[in-house]
Amino acid sequence: MEHFYGFDLGDAESAVSHLKKDDPALPEMLPVAGAESFISAYALMPDGTQRIGEAACYLPGAVKRGLRFKTRFLTDRDSRMDIRRFASGVLTELYTSGAIDPENDGCFYIGCPAGWNAQAREDYRRIFEDASFPPLRIISESRAAMVSACQSRHLQVGYDILSRPVLVVDIGSSTTDFAYIMGGREVEMRTAGEVALGGGLMDEMILEEAVKASGQASQIKEIFTKSDAWRTYCEFAARKCKETYFSDEDYWRENGCRQTVRILYETPVRLTVSVDEKIAKNILEGPMDRLEGRSFREVFVNSLQNVRAQIGQSQPELIFLTGGVSRLSVIQDWCLSVFPDAIVIRGKEPEFAVSRGLAWCGRIDDDLRDFREELQQLNSSHIVEEIVQKHIFDLYRSVIDTLVDPIIDQVAASVFARWRNGEIRRLADTDAELQRGIEEFLRSDEARERLRRPVAEWLKPVAGDLEEHTMPICAKHHIPYTALSLTSYLKASEIDIHIDAKNVFGVDELTWLFDSLVSVIIGLLCGGSGIAILSSGPAGILAGAMASFLLLLLGKGPMEAAFLKADLPIPMRKLAPKHSIENRKDTLAAAIRQNFYYNSEEEKNAALTERMVEEISTQIEKCLTSMAEVVEIPLG
Repeated sequence: MEHFYGFDLGDAESAVSHLKKDDPALPEMLPVAGAESFISAYALMPDGTQRIGEAACYLPGAVKRGLRFKTRFLTDRDSRMDIRRFASGVLTELYTSGAIDPENDGCFYIGCPAGWNAQAREDYRRIFEDASFPPLRIISESRAAMVSACQSRHLQVGYDILSRPVLVVDIGSSTTDFAYIMGGREVEMRTAGEVALGGGLMDEMILEEAVKASGQASQIKEIFTKSDAWRTYCEFAARKCKETYFSDEDYWRENGCRQTVRILYETPVRLTVSVDEKIAKNILEGPMDRLEGRSFREVFVNSLQNVRAQIGQSQPELIFLTGGVSRLSVIQDWCLSVFPDAIVIRGKEPEFAVSRGLAWCGRIDDDLRDFREELQQLNSSHIVEEIVQKHIFDLYRSVIDTLVDPIIDQVAASVFARWRNGEIRRLADTDAELQRGIEEFLRSDEARERLRRPVAEWLKPVAGDLEEHTMPICAKHHIPYTALSLTSYLKASEIDIHIDAKNVFGVDELTWLFDSLVSVIIGLLCGGSGIAILSSGPAGILAGAMASFLLLLLGKGPMEAAFLKADLPIPMRKLAPKHSIENRKDTLAAAIRQNFYYNSEEEKNAALTERMVEEISTQIEKCLTSMAEVVEIPLG
């Protein structure tokens, strides 16, 4: 895709933005119906034409008007036709004005509340598909708001946003939408994500006060009863007046902010809408009928408290505010009253944050597709195998150094004691007993835990070599290189006692990778698929070293073969001291290690190495793929 369009269809106002694939600038806002932020309204005229935006609210002679339809989407199926007509009108305007070239390779990203489920999002997508939109996706408006905040450099938000808990609060005209984001991914909250609380309630109160003070209250109320379009248009004027007042409270508190609307319905009527200090306080703190007598502040703060309770321990460190109402400075104070330790951030143009974020999401997703394709190419090459091959003998040494002592202590000593006590008839039979004992030990939780740290240590240089290939891929696609850094996860695992690494990174690939690699090693140690990590099997070498030790104790000569097969009397066996294994542990361990190093490095067990490299490389490639799949909100 070369062009990405963000369509923020709001209940009261909408906006459309455009971003080219390689354009470093902010997404440009595309004027629709003569405005970058235009009223979400349409009017069907007798000649079959359609008008959208502000003019649709009051244009005389309209056969059908549609307003405030998005808020009814989940409860009123008739709203779907209104949305389709409005969306079709927006698309027509964009084509007619030349803002969109039908020949361009483009995609629309259209926002919806975070609380909408998968079925609602799919139904919503089909509406735009039926309206003949180009390829499109429906995504959370909250995700778009966060991406917009992260991409807006003036916010000075660093890469660590990917690992921090964030709360996005989008205060629209009809709802306030909450989205909790951890590790760059939205986390579903039982609050369903949204609350029926929006700036439209304030606009209604301002309009009610204006009608009361007009001197023509009954006439204006009658007009509003007959014409929903004029009522909505006057609410829009109240909204503009409210936003103007709160954009500079100190100035307007002294002077008062007012706007006069000329209502052209049968007999023209003038209505003056105003906001002063008293009205401003009333719309924030006064009781509202639509809120069952509660104030806007009370419901907003209670909603934040509910969100806090749903989140639990990992409370947000950052709060992103978006939507026109977020311009009110008091909103930040309310947020801090519930989340005192959080940093509250608001963009310069919050009314365009979602639309721009949607366009950015389009480019990000396109980059992610390319990014994942390049990662797949890396996995399909022999690079990972070559890196593992380079370090494989270090892993052999680390594994044998880790396991020899506990095998001697827990397996060899036990087998020796059983032979010494006559439970094992012949010295030659110890080979099979050692084999069984070693296999049982290697499959134990203790062996798995012992291998975890050497595997992690071995992965560090492997991860370092691998990053020489993954970092350029991340840099090219503006993705933090830590997203594919095994090193970063290794560091986190080492301090897992102090922090919850799974929550910090949002993934558990490292634990999974350890378990997978340990399983591979244990399987090969136990002779999986007929291949053992030692040419003669770990039991064979250990048994051989042990037999050699016994022969040194009891004498070595022409009778060696017979001695190994002999069922010696117990008194003769007792000539071998009870603590022989323990006393000569270092000698035994050294013999085993020496034999192992010779077999693995000098004789170059090619079949073993090939199998090990293949198995471990596959696990690392799976890990990289899983890590890439969680990259959702890059910040480059």
